[in-house]
Amino acid sequence: MVQLVGILNITPDSFSDGGLFTTPEVALIHAKELAMKGAHIIDVGAQSTRPNAELLTIEQEWERLEPVLNLLASQSFEISIDTFYPEIIERAVQLIPNLIINDVTASHNPAMRRLMASSGLRVFLSHLPFSVNGDIQAAHKLAQPVDDIKQVKHELLERRDDLLQLGASSEQIILDPGIGFGKTMRLNAELIEFAKQVPGIPVLIGYSRKRFIEQYLHKDRFSQAINTELAKKAQASGAAYLRVHEIPWL
Repeated sequence: MVQLVGILNITPDSFSDGGLFTTPEVALIHAKELAMKGAHIIDVGAQSTRPNAELLTIEQEWERLEPVLNLLASQSFEISIDTFYPEIIERAVQLIPNLIINDVTASHNPAMRRLMASSGLRVFLSHLPFSVNGDIQAAHKLAQPVDDIKQVKHELLERRDDLLQLGASSEQIILDPGIGFGKTMRLNAELIEFAKQVPGIPVLIGYSRKRFIEQYLHKDRFSQAINTELAKKAQASGAAYLRVHEIPWL
């Protein structure tokens, strides 16, 4: 059965819901609503990864995260944290020991890879083209975005092997093809069915409200109908997790 990962952006500048859940109390209400509607995991992000977003320091990101995590720690649903700073994870596990790490840079930072392996925590390993060296904004500005699903598969499996060699278990690692990060709009649409490329390995698909829906599929990216259609397509291809802003009609 597919697991739904509900998005909780506690940022003022995320592309579709920035500023809506910036206070801890409102963030908690939204997390509970997502869980009540069917989200198994709540993915908390304090740093926007949209094009031209401001880069926060570790301290700035933690200042946003800590009060929200304090409220979420007592809830029954699972928590994943969307960060590329290993220092954030080290602090967060003191509040939520069994959290899931969601690193959209494909764990470019060697310290993050070591932490992933040594902690035993589950990991959403999200693809970012290796050519940008972990720089999310550089990925958004690539003159020649990735247009080959084989490159995404190769780089993700290479990084997965890095984690396994450091001592991580295969059960920890969930692959995410990184829709919207350094890819062509055509490839973003193709990646909905990425799970077919890696049978036997759990895959997360994060398609929700992404720009390719408008720019390639020519649909309203905020439409629940098209987002649900994509959810069903990803699930049918074998995806084990779906990262969503709202719960699809599955």
